Amino acid sequence: MSTDRPEVARRRPLGFAAVFAIVVATLVVLAAVGAAVSVAQGPRATDVAVDPEAAVEASGTRVIFTTTQSLQEVDASQVTITPAVPFAVDTSGRSVGVRFTLPLWDETEYTVTIDDVTGLGGGATSTLTETFTTPGIDLFLLQRGGENGDTVFVTDLDGEQAIPVFTHPAIEDFRITADHLVFSVRDENDQSQLIVTDHDGQNERTLALPGEGTISDLQAADRGDRIGYLFTDAAVGTEGALESALFTASVDDSAAEEAPVQVAVEGSDARVDSWSFVPDTDSVLFVGFDSALTLTGPTGENPASFGLANAIAGITPGTSEAVIDRPEGWVVLDLSTGDETPLVASAEDLGTLNDVEPLPGGGTLRTTSLRDEGGQPIATTIATVDDEGETAIVMDVPNEDTVLQTCVSPSGRYAAVLIAPDVVSNRYDGYLLPLPERVETHILSLADNAEIVALAGFDASWCRLPPG
Repeated sequence: MSTDRPEVARRRPLGFAAVFAIVVATLVVLAAVGAAVSVAQGPRATDVAVDPEAAVEASGTRVIFTTTQSLQEVDASQVTITPAVPFAVDTSGRSVGVRFTLPLWDETEYTVTIDDVTGLGGGATSTLTETFTTPGIDLFLLQRGGENGDTVFVTDLDGEQAIPVFTHPAIEDFRITADHLVFSVRDENDQSQLIVTDHDGQNERTLALPGEGTISDLQAADRGDRIGYLFTDAAVGTEGALESALFTASVDDSAAEEAPVQVAVEGSDARVDSWSFVPDTDSVLFVGFDSALTLTGPTGENPASFGLANAIAGITPGTSEAVIDRPEGWVVLDLSTGDETPLVASAEDLGTLNDVEPLPGGGTLRTTSLRDEGGQPIATTIATVDDEGETAIVMDVPNEDTVLQTCVSPSGRYAAVLIAPDVVSNRYDGYLLPLPERVETHILSLADNAEIVALAGFDASWCRLPPG
């Protein structure tokens, strides 16, 4: 019997090049299949970025959808936001962003939906959607005359979670920027100093000033961690001394050694009576001692003159419209065109108009006084007036109390009304920015004109200007 066995054929292993070619071909097939499926399904979101906390604090925050495909341009008509809020939309590659042009309401659920989203190559459309909830809003306030000096604290709107942030023997005023708190304080020689900290009061440092003197009208820009103030030399009245000169400065940590810059227009009186940053910019609008109303860049460049004015009431957030007290009456001035119209009259006779605060999204918050036949004030009314003149009473203040200031929260949902109760017996303190010793900040909901809480203190961080 033969024991020979048939030889088994030996197979040569595939070479590297052949294996590589097979893998590449497989990947190409899979990619083609994936692309076909993606086109068939329409663009899908692979990532959504949104910062709800930033969205309640400032305008300009975005919801950014990143998708599986490069996209055709998305039109604003394809976007729905619930509850409604003004927005802008832009498309770039595989991403589409929805930018909120005003701050959002706090503790509110928002849904952003984009319909009929189409890939650059066409194909099926899809819908992108994102739902998020904004957090509660905080408020910083200043209390003078505490056991350890003056204190700025942060609180929720219930007033039950007040946390001390910064204490000093004499705090005149303070403002909040994107990343910092800025305090105007008095030193032992009664000269002004500017102290900068983080929002939690940490990393304290002193900001350079133009010289020895006093600061007033401290303000903060919406963008760029920039502040401004009026500075008067201690030696005012002597040759070359500064009086009520407007300066701006960066409080960014990287600019700690930078000197402040004076805002001065060549050939004009450098003394400034009142001023304001233009919202969402670092440009400034000011009224000089000669009553000239001027708009410039942060160092006085490219000045534009807008006639005479008594005061700047405010500038509507998200717009270039300023409410101006002219010698001939109140007007709304468009800073981009120079056009102006009379301030809309209220449907109800509220009395003498004392102050106007523009509301985000339109309308104004107004402070008015009713007077008796002899011209003496008998009551103060706080009211909202929309762009058609429709009026809603927010608060009536009895004559024995005095309204010192009104401010509106970034989103326009709330108002802060600063009141000095029993003003006849409520003595003013001895600060450079003098105020009655007892003051209350009343927080009001403008949706239903209900009072939420009354807090001891002043200088609510929503306010662009100091009380006065």
